[in-house]
Amino acid sequence: MGKINIKDKDIVVPGEELAEGMDYVPAVGTYRDEEKIIASQVGIVNVSGRLIKLIPLSGNYIPRAGDTVIGRVANMSFSSWFIDVGYAYEAALSLKDATSEYIDRGADLSRYYDFGDYVVCKIIKVTKSMAIDLTMKGPGLRKIKGGKIVKITPSKVPRVIGKQGSMINLIKEKTGCRISVGQNGLVWIQGDDPKQEMIATKAIEEIEKKAHMNGLTDEITKFLSKEIKK
Repeated sequence: MGKINIKDKDIVVPGEELAEGMDYVPAVGTYRDEEKIIASQVGIVNVSGRLIKLIPLSGNYIPRAGDTVIGRVANMSFSSWFIDVGYAYEAALSLKDATSEYIDRGADLSRYYDFGDYVVCKIIKVTKSMAIDLTMKGPGLRKIKGGKIVKITPSKVPRVIGKQGSMINLIKEKTGCRISVGQNGLVWIQGDDPKQEMIATKAIEEIEKKAHMNGLTDEITKFLSKEIKK
């Protein structure tokens, strides 16, 4: 019979024993040492059935295929845009993946996405040499107009989104803001009322600060109610 030594959402450190026996399976951030599951990094415990994994509390963004990210146009060539997604290498957005519209060879690409523009895009490929390919074709993928960009620690993104989008939907509902969250830790917020935009920003910063807490949804619900009443 297996024994679990921690609770879901506990914060653990490297070397800490999380479970004993073969009933539990190590996942991201953990490893097996004989019949024990050990933490390999600082993180928040996530227990899902028999799986035990850690959500890291720090660390840089590592691009993965399928991630939706928010990036800034940093450069362009005659056939591609190069997007800063907060990684060591810029990601490439080719003409064929940028738009369904036909673009003549030699056209001024800045008419579509100019230097400094922010875009919500998706990573479609990451090679072994860390070349990153992007697409703008898909639901919710677009050039960002107006609003503000907030940067958070990429590892805290799952807490900002919440289970099945519960946390981010709570903030949208209470503030009336339009919000997009990139897996790379950039969050776009746009509200019709500057006050509501500011409240949404504060709520996201509060989640980042308290990502380790249990009962975070209740905490943020109270926080939003208090800020809205001010």
